[in-house]
Amino acid sequence: MVPEGRLYVPGATEITANLARLTREARERRITRVATVCDHVMEDAEISSTPDYRTTFPPHCLRGTPGQAKIPATALARPVVIPNRRLDPAEILSRLELHTGEILVEKNQFDVFSNPNVVTLLDALSPDTLVVYGVAQDVCDAHAIAGFLKRGGCRVVFVEDAARPIDPKRGAALLEEWKGQGVAVVTTDDVLAGRI
Repeated sequence: MVPEGRLYVPGATEITANLARLTREARERRITRVATVCDHVMEDAEISSTPDYRTTFPPHCLRGTPGQAKIPATALARPVVIPNRRLDPAEILSRLELHTGEILVEKNQFDVFSNPNVVTLLDALSPDTLVVYGVAQDVCDAHAIAGFLKRGGCRVVFVEDAARPIDPKRGAALLEEWKGQGVAVVTTDDVLAGRI
């Protein structure tokens, strides 16, 4: 999200204001916000000294480093943390009973569904609409949207001006693909005005 980061997504700083607006709106309207955070160690399969930028990337979001933290625009306030290790479903439900509207899902792969607790979390939340935004559109967002579409049962919305791809051509192709699959591609203003 920041140019000095090890895996800066081109143009990410341009979306910071929209990320802040979406975060503020969710808090003010008490909309449950589920965020993800990469929780990498050097041994993770995604980490490589010779990355291909599709399946492997240089070291980034390493556990306990400043690069793993959310930027202020999207920082969570006392989130319920869903760790990247299998929890008993009852434990997840217990954590959610006390949640403040913000949930942080840890992962060490691109795909949020690699966290063994995500299906239980989604079952518990039972959303009718999922709004996806952030970076990188052509990696983490793409995996999340593919998983949501495969799962079915809810509407998927992608906020185009609150996301950026690593590869702009791939990002443009994904937008067309998603539209064909029924994903609503909208703007931050659309979300804030309730036009989703």
